[in-house]
Amino acid sequence: MDIKICNLVKQYGNNTVLDIPQLTIGSGELVGLVGNNGAGKTTLMRLVLDLIEATGGYVETDGRRVTEDAAWKQFTGSFVDGRFLIDFYTPEEYFGFIARVYGLSQETLDNRLEQYQPLMHGEILGTRKYLRQFSEGNRQKIGIIGAMLINPKVLILDEPFNYLDPTSQITVARLIRQMNEQLGTTVIISSHNLSFVSEITSRILLLEKGHVIKDLANNEGSATQELEDYFNNV
Repeated sequence: MDIKICNLVKQYGNNTVLDIPQLTIGSGELVGLVGNNGAGKTTLMRLVLDLIEATGGYVETDGRRVTEDAAWKQFTGSFVDGRFLIDFYTPEEYFGFIARVYGLSQETLDNRLEQYQPLMHGEILGTRKYLRQFSEGNRQKIGIIGAMLINPKVLILDEPFNYLDPTSQITVARLIRQMNEQLGTTVIISSHNLSFVSEITSRILLLEKGHVIKDLANNEGSATQELEDYFNNV
């Protein structure tokens, strides 16, 4: 699924936090957003997901403006922050809720959850805990699994490696790349972890003060040195 951005602007008062004239993310691309705090990465994701209102311009997914046609929601998985979770649900209730919304049978849900057992480490299902009672790391895992559970055509994850131990970071990186390669999912991730972004993405967008200042092809980590040079000199 293509994502097209045209003259997209977000302002808060007199402060412009995002200004992207033209940008297209092609179907099946795995794109990383990088930049220091305040660069506009999360703002861009929230606009793509129609969570905040643009000051100007628009976002299209599969040729339809996200603000005018909600069809994109049926094939888009996302996890931007902990507010996406339902804190008074158990993990089973939360995953079951997602399955009902997206029309997944119990058998399909069980089979897909089995695929994510290596990430859960036996610490999530069967614990009889509410989501609010889990550590930040396990909440992060639950949110990521919930986003991927529907086998989305578009997957958007903001800082997916936050709060995770090294083993879980590696597992999440593998799952993201696997979904992209096997299902052709269009993926957008943001992260401060340049190592993982450089390792798994095919394209990297470098943002600074709301602008895309570099659009880098990343063939087998070819963008790594340019990114390191940039951040060493900012």
